[in-house]
Amino acid sequence: MENLTPREIVRELDKYIIGQREAKRAVGIALRNRYRRMMLPSQMREEVLPKNILMIGPTGVGKTEIARRLAKLVNAPFVKLEATKFTEVGYVGRDVDSMIRDLVDTAIRMVRQEKTEDVKQMAEEQVEERLLDFMCPIPKRESQVRNPFEALFGGGTKHEEEDIEKFDERVRLAMAERRITKRKLAAGEMEDEMIEIEVEDTAVPTVEIFDGANVQEMGINLQDALGGMFPKKRKKRRVSVSEARRILFNEEAQKLIDSDAVTNMAIKRVENHGIIFIDEMDKIAGREGGMGPDVSREGVQRDILPIVEGSTVMTKHGPVKTDHILFIAAGAFHVNKPSDLIPELQGRFPIRVGLESLTREDFRRILVEPQNSLTKQYTALLSTEGVKVTFTDDGIDAIAEIANRVNDDTENIGARRLHTVLEKVLEDVAFDAPDIADKDVVIDGAYVRSRLGDIMDDVDLSRYIL
Repeated sequence: MENLTPREIVRELDKYIIGQREAKRAVGIALRNRYRRMMLPSQMREEVLPKNILMIGPTGVGKTEIARRLAKLVNAPFVKLEATKFTEVGYVGRDVDSMIRDLVDTAIRMVRQEKTEDVKQMAEEQVEERLLDFMCPIPKRESQVRNPFEALFGGGTKHEEEDIEKFDERVRLAMAERRITKRKLAAGEMEDEMIEIEVEDTAVPTVEIFDGANVQEMGINLQDALGGMFPKKRKKRRVSVSEARRILFNEEAQKLIDSDAVTNMAIKRVENHGIIFIDEMDKIAGREGGMGPDVSREGVQRDILPIVEGSTVMTKHGPVKTDHILFIAAGAFHVNKPSDLIPELQGRFPIRVGLESLTREDFRRILVEPQNSLTKQYTALLSTEGVKVTFTDDGIDAIAEIANRVNDDTENIGARRLHTVLEKVLEDVAFDAPDIADKDVVIDGAYVRSRLGDIMDDVDLSRYIL
């Protein structure tokens, strides 16, 4: 984190997102301020609150992608949700506290994965031994006492020496077989063989519950309580050795991980580094008169307010303070304006960033420059069939031009239009790829226009296809 200066953050985001420099600078500064805050004395650290960000711009320009890449960059707990999912308390739907519960669950998964990597070597050794126990079990000595009277008065000794010799011989043979099997397992020669293993049955008794938000959460807690009351059952499964490794590794890793430490670390990470991205913020903006289908919009804003400004939310893992969680809200605000939000909520998003609509040149750069560009994705996908796809410069220009033109003539959905256009351009190639004779395909301007020319000429048709 200390190496991620605002300039470095912007440079990393540039690898995946074209343009939107103002938004990148804003999130870069916000992220760096989190590191600066952690360097402060404890008393001052508690006083420094994050500066939440409101991104304003049309769909498909990179709002969500900026937040998602930001979270990956610093390995921070991150959840993305839509404001329209929530309803005011008293209405059927999700309550706003669920966003914190989702963030905690995400953080626990992240910390558990990290802890699993720490115990990986030890867990793999345990898995190897358990595989050997299933494939080549060591014989167990049978009890020499046949009935209670032998235990009291003796007896049954005339065959003891003979039985011990037979048992020792069985053990020697089993150990020799284990050594051979162990070498084969280490060499990866038995990965496809089917074996029978015994694992814990992790299914928990379930109870039918009413599908309301609060009742759902209560049902989850009820399941957790019941999980400890019932004895752990074991079941047998017949799987391949490779699948058995995965199943047994999960079991052994969980035994080596301290669940309480994972939970405590996850909550601490949420409170200090958590990021929540609230999309469709404009859909809950506006002042209504208390009637109609949008009656809960202002109520949702009032419910979100205490979480954004700092409160304690109870989760099944314990209380979570939201004071230092970074909130990034986004919305198109075509109909409503940010000023239509209630004043208290406006004040909790002091940084406002406008994202610009994408131009033809932006589309061209999106097709070529990012590490995960669509042209690179399609080229990699079709190469698995032995098809070599080459996009020429005029082909890229034609795709960008068509995407921009369709956005202007119909609804502007930003870079998502490129998905639609490219799917139509490569439809025949993708369908015929396994059987095509000529494995070298060149996508140039003439090819693009031949695939989309008729559709572009018919405005009504292009509304439905592109």
